[in-house]
Amino acid sequence: MTPANIVTYVRILMVISIIILLALGGPAKNDAERWTAAALFIAAASTDKLDGYLARSRNQVTTLGKLLDPVADKLLICSCLIVLSCFGTVWWWVTILFLFREAWITALRLYAKKRYGIVSAADFLGKLKTVFECVAVGMILSPLWLVPRLPLTLALSYYYLMMVVLGIALALCLASGASYTISIFSQIRRASRGSGK
Repeated sequence: MTPANIVTYVRILMVISIIILLALGGPAKNDAERWTAAALFIAAASTDKLDGYLARSRNQVTTLGKLLDPVADKLLICSCLIVLSCFGTVWWWVTILFLFREAWITALRLYAKKRYGIVSAADFLGKLKTVFECVAVGMILSPLWLVPRLPLTLALSYYYLMMVVLGIALALCLASGASYTISIFSQIRRASRGSGK
């Protein structure tokens, strides 16, 4: 129960709370549940690096923490995308591409670690992808375009900007996935030559 792991546990609990609030609020609604879910998402996304910082600064990096931290990140983004697709707010094919990328990279990372002892951290594209994902989902969860008496031009501008940010996040998702795949297979080939396999 280090401070870093406690932060990670809280972030996972926040994900559960967000999903419950979204389910209670329902699709395309400008209500208290939706705005509370948006606030919790923004808070959880903002503390993404806090647990890692606490672990390193206190020299309390644990195996459990290294396992749970990326799980919390993926749960936060992917679960919200699934619910938003169920609501019809985000196209299913977009969510499926995000989910496929995360599943593929996770499986590849586990295989490389177990078979060859390769540990590859996220590159710049991967980190940039996470930022745009968080901004896009945060914007979608904050239904400003549904606020009564909001000027139509402003509402449409926000909506289209939200879609553009989501598109950039998807492009970065695919690009970072391809980059990581190429990188990890290059490392596997070098490890195979070095071991004579």
